Amino acid sequence: MRRRDLIAGLLLIPLATPVLAAVKQISILHSGFPNRTPIHVLIEALGALGYENGNTARIELLGGEGDPKRLEALVAGLAIKKPDLIISITSPAAIALKKAGIVTPVVFAFVTDPIGLGIVKSLTHPGGNFTGITYSEATMGSKRLELLLDALPGTRRVAVIWSHAFSENTAIIETIRQAAQARGIEILSRELEGVQDLAPAFDDVKQSGAQALIFITDNLMFGRRQEIAALALSHQLPSIHSFPPEVRDGGLMSYGPDQTENYQRAAALADRILKGTRPADLPVEQPTRFALHINLKTAKALGLTIPPSLLATADEVIE
Repeated sequence: MRRRDLIAGLLLIPLATPVLAAVKQISILHSGFPNRTPIHVLIEALGALGYENGNTARIELLGGEGDPKRLEALVAGLAIKKPDLIISITSPAAIALKKAGIVTPVVFAFVTDPIGLGIVKSLTHPGGNFTGITYSEATMGSKRLELLLDALPGTRRVAVIWSHAFSENTAIIETIRQAAQARGIEILSRELEGVQDLAPAFDDVKQSGAQALIFITDNLMFGRRQEIAALALSHQLPSIHSFPPEVRDGGLMSYGPDQTENYQRAAALADRILKGTRPADLPVEQPTRFALHINLKTAKALGLTIPPSLLATADEVIE
């Protein structure tokens, strides 16, 4: 079966179908468009642990599509269905479940500040029914700036395009500013107002004299990867992003926690909970692997030569 067929098939299995007691009912809630992400890695990790969709498990895949009202409706549905476990992907999904008072065990992933967002009490003792995988996007912001400057020696003005779709983004911007100030770099911040604002945002940062770009994606923008890469190229703005698919679709670079590891560890936490461990007793985990991806095709199109020392540290180089 092709991968996309497997994922699409998940939507065909209603969670309310009568099943044997041994069959676990798992809902995966993504605040954006899960089929535009490597969600198959999570499905495969669950299968490897014995939760085979349609056999030993009923797996439901739900996407909020970047719409808060749709996400709220999906959460309301989960409160009624009461699956054995919910895997929550991204901060908005986890926040929506927390605000709704969901009592089902929840494993979250790609949530950057679960304490600050009020999802858990602490990383070591989360309390309640939430645990998961976290990492500091704020730290990632300063690291992405560092890598961008390593790739582009002599750069003095860097733009950041971002939105308030994820509340943590404000902290990321502040961390980037602090790191830039320490290196004498000027940061030009441009907040996005929606998909229709993409092209104007690129026009603005180019006109401001920016020499390079840090693009902070969100649910809607992640689905516009090719358009964003094309805009960066047409505006001659070397860019660094959060996730590898953004680079494979034409962005210059990305740096962040290894996606495969995040999905696999989320599946492992889900397995422990489904076997009887309380989420409150499972510390929130942090990534151990971080990955740098570089697109040499894009570098060539931009007329850039990436330093060999940086290429040597990359986990993937697209030629």
